[in-house]
Amino acid sequence: MNFSKNKNQKARKSDNEVDDLESPPNSLFKEALLFLWEIVKVIIISLAIIIPIRYFLIQPFYVKGASMEPNFHDHEYLIVDQISYRFHDVQRGDVVVFRYPKDPREFFIKRVIGLPGETVVIRNNKIFIYNSQNTDGEAVQESYLPKDIENIGNVTQKIEKDEYFLMGDNRPESLDSRVFGPVNRKHIVGRVFFRGWPLDKIQLYLENPKYGL
Repeated sequence: MNFSKNKNQKARKSDNEVDDLESPPNSLFKEALLFLWEIVKVIIISLAIIIPIRYFLIQPFYVKGASMEPNFHDHEYLIVDQISYRFHDVQRGDVVVFRYPKDPREFFIKRVIGLPGETVVIRNNKIFIYNSQNTDGEAVQESYLPKDIENIGNVTQKIEKDEYFLMGDNRPESLDSRVFGPVNRKHIVGRVFFRGWPLDKIQLYLENPKYGL
């Protein structure tokens, strides 16, 4: 009887040993599933944060071309503020990114020169703004540009409601409102407020340049 009891105990112990050998694969599988679920949760949470920021608050852009030199150069990395214009109007001097009116798939970067209700006149390499405060016209003084800049063109443009006259800082090399006319507010993506690359040119743009109007 004692022998039989010990034999049964040994048999049960042997069964337990077999169970112990089979359990690790199941445990590893469960741990793998939990790990994958944690990754999925991180991705979902990240997307929930990034997507609203990406499409409603800020958006990154690379400068392409030389139309904004000497202030912005080819391949510079910029962050565009998309939310500020929900709370205040576009202002003269803002550097904005907008969809090209003739092909909305393309994005341009230019500076705001003329505002709704104004008339922009370009003659003799100078830009004049006519508005309710300057009925006789006032020359735009742009401190951020070289003094010998050539404002090429012979333009007289009345700016309608929700429209803006935009120009590149590199006036001789810029395709802008002198060619395709004023840009409607709906095409403006936002205002450039941060340059992140190259590292030696990192800069915040919080204030507009002063104008002599």
